[in-house]
Amino acid sequence: MYKKLSAVGCSHALSSCQCETQSLVVQGGQWKVPSRRQVLKTAALALGSSAGAVAGVGALAALGSGESWAQTPPMPKGPLVDTHHHFYPPEYYKAWMDYEDQRKIPHFPQVETWSVASAFKDMDQAGVSKAILSLASTPGVWFDLPVPEINKMVKIVNEYGARLVKEHPGRLGLFAALTMLDVPSTLKEIEYAFDVLGADGVGIQTNYGDKWPGHPDFAPIFAELNRRKAVVYFHPLAAACCGRLAVGTYPAVIEVPHDTTRAVLNLLLSGSFMKFRDIKWIFSHAGGTIPMLAGRINFFHGNAKNMAQIAPNGIEAELKRLYYDTANATHPASMAALMKLVPSTQIVYGSDYPYVPMDTQAQALSQLSLSADVVEQIRHTNAERLLGKT
Repeated sequence: MYKKLSAVGCSHALSSCQCETQSLVVQGGQWKVPSRRQVLKTAALALGSSAGAVAGVGALAALGSGESWAQTPPMPKGPLVDTHHHFYPPEYYKAWMDYEDQRKIPHFPQVETWSVASAFKDMDQAGVSKAILSLASTPGVWFDLPVPEINKMVKIVNEYGARLVKEHPGRLGLFAALTMLDVPSTLKEIEYAFDVLGADGVGIQTNYGDKWPGHPDFAPIFAELNRRKAVVYFHPLAAACCGRLAVGTYPAVIEVPHDTTRAVLNLLLSGSFMKFRDIKWIFSHAGGTIPMLAGRINFFHGNAKNMAQIAPNGIEAELKRLYYDTANATHPASMAALMKLVPSTQIVYGSDYPYVPMDTQAQALSQLSLSADVVEQIRHTNAERLLGKT
């Protein structure tokens, strides 16, 4: 069904690489509290006009109170559910390190120092009450192995995650990994993940080689997930075509968020959002560039002849139904654009741990002058509703 895939889709494969997550940590470590003038200027650039900027910043509870952002407010107390939280089972970790060593790929420092104990320590320090475990997209689960070996790795990953959830009741959840490269195997994995392991949802990639999720080959998988009314969480990676484009930056800056946009648009235009109406879709990093490109997408596709089949209530209506996490997307301009497009009920907290410090997004949220109700929605109530915990 699929040609052999390479598990590296970013410049992490290059000897000169500064990989996605390393660049994110640098960005997080350098964040500074902006002034009111800087926020308005940034939002204006992001939204395309001064009028749009005012409206976008207004969605952030408009900075009209006269409060200075130079004074960082304390981070709110109370529940915080992290829906974008990576983990590394021992067998998976060893396979990944061996894979990279054989190809002379530098390791992620954050992964090398990860442990269950350190994750809980960071959760406690950041005030994270619950984290939903998932694999990152690079290198995925295949390691250039045949399908039976991939299936074995998927089972190892999911059973390890389920064991952690059982050993730490109330603190962890699981988005189960799926093979996706073989339909029969993947359908069996879905059954095992939900009916035996009790997974909260599944975590998959934005692309698999030369196929994005709206491809017909994936239809039987999404049909089963739709039947189960499942949560489907997407994590991006650089597409095979574009991970080595020499534009002077890392794939994380451009290619990774754009691949989330590709996945959303592919699902939209293939009619997958309509066919699989009961799936609850979550997209990382505020949907990549979807908030910025929504108008452009609507301009080119809003009058398509098959609109009744793919988006009967309009393209923006479909985008508003999706869920978006906050991982590396809590900059004032990013949040203004996202909240101008979707209601606050569709935004869930995501940290991108361990690649980004666990409290980076929570601290940023506390500085956005959002209403207390909206902050609570993003911190935990939206995720609890989505995961069926309320």
